[in-house]
Amino acid sequence: MLSSVNILVGGVFHAAVLFLVAAGLQIVFGVQKIVNLACGSFYAIGAYFGITALALAFKLQLPVVAFIPILLGSGLLLALVLGPVVERLLRFIYHRDEHFQILLTFAFVLIFEDIIRIFWGASPLQTGNVYLAFGQFQLTPSITIPAYNLIVIAVAIALSLGLGWFLQTTRFGKIIRATAENAAMCEALCIDISKVYVAVFTLGVALGTMGGALVVPATAASLDMGVELIVDAFAVVVIGGLGSMPGALVGALVVGLVRAVAIWLYPEFEMLAIYVIVIAVLIFRPRGLLGKTI
Repeated sequence: MLSSVNILVGGVFHAAVLFLVAAGLQIVFGVQKIVNLACGSFYAIGAYFGITALALAFKLQLPVVAFIPILLGSGLLLALVLGPVVERLLRFIYHRDEHFQILLTFAFVLIFEDIIRIFWGASPLQTGNVYLAFGQFQLTPSITIPAYNLIVIAVAIALSLGLGWFLQTTRFGKIIRATAENAAMCEALCIDISKVYVAVFTLGVALGTMGGALVVPATAASLDMGVELIVDAFAVVVIGGLGSMPGALVGALVVGLVRAVAIWLYPEFEMLAIYVIVIAVLIFRPRGLLGKTI
């Protein structure tokens, strides 16, 4: 029973972080039609930036309850700096062939790896005892769950609900959805599409950097974590459907839970299990389980 609960919570924890990154990938593709491999790099650099932010919090002797806002704030601040710059560099590939987009955005993966190596070095970094500092949640007398896992799951749910509210009810959210449907018509209605693209790309970057910042207390930040995340993120997109936010949620849950169960039963089967599901979806439902436009 204890193992089953921990596996479930661990899988949902991974799915929560994965959903944030995949949601950023989905919204950028849905509006700008860019297949953005650099989403994994935003996740990785967000993790390293989160470690730096926590080191500063330790130095200032801030309380544990401030760590979550600090991690989210560090990811958001990083996105506000990176998003407009990277979007400007990618602007000339709009409406270009997907193969060209993939090659260029993968070039950004390599560039960001070098940036991380320059500022943080090549060795993996950890946050010390931050993960344990949040304590444990006593579900039953014999079952305890790391409180940090539950906090991250709750934060991811709150962010996803906030994103849904923003896209569905706010004026700018409706402009984003309209741009995803017909950018030419929006431009004809005097909407500044370039500003919409900057905002959307920055939002996508923010989801990735905040996901990376939130995951670092539970794991080590390493140079290859961005590339590993790209594989999982695109598995989520294939399973859920490219351009579908509900699909990103379903795909993240599938990948997170399958990965957790596979690690428990037979660790060597971890990635193979995900690939088997991806192949099955591509054969029987190529557009994904919930594939549709945002």
